[in-house]
Amino acid sequence: MSRLFALLASLCVCAAHAERIEVQVTNTQGQAVSEAAVYLEPVSGKAPKGKLSGVIDQIDKEFVPLVSVVQTGTAILFPNKDNVRHSIYSFSPAKTFELKLYSGTPAAPVVFDKPGQVVLGCNIHDWMTAYLLVVESPWFGKTGKDGKVVLSELPAGDFVLKVWHPYQVAAAADQRVKVGAGANQRFAFRLKVEPPASNRNASY
Repeated sequence: MSRLFALLASLCVCAAHAERIEVQVTNTQGQAVSEAAVYLEPVSGKAPKGKLSGVIDQIDKEFVPLVSVVQTGTAILFPNKDNVRHSIYSFSPAKTFELKLYSGTPAAPVVFDKPGQVVLGCNIHDWMTAYLLVVESPWFGKTGKDGKVVLSELPAGDFVLKVWHPYQVAAAADQRVKVGAGANQRFAFRLKVEPPASNRNASY
């Protein structure tokens, strides 16, 4: 029983000292950029493993979500919720695969075991595109419509803060940040983004 209490106490202490940061991403006109992947990498040492499962749906002949960010080793399911069959593929160096014509949910997920950018498509519906960023960190998130994201449950320490967007014209400079009591908790990036011609009215 005493060991149980000690374990619970240590968990409470860790939770009490878990840190958070807020990141704002805007474009060159100062407008909020949604769907930007934001993540932290430790300056030294190896990041621990986090949740290693995910889902990318196909709904109304579109991928949902448009942008995903996961840690290396994540197994992703691709449920088809349409009443037509899809054939999902990627030719990206970080992950090349194909799920041939299917309905419902494939029996086995696809494991993304290398870091990098992955572009997803459908062999049947050419307009279907989604983007996946695979990172070697469990500390990541994606900006909302307001261009903001909060990364929480962070350990204290020195990190490199990075941002990525599938429509970026050029990569933003990484930021060296310190996470912990008394450290700055708000950061900002400015990205030059250019949506595809078919999506010029999007708010990026």
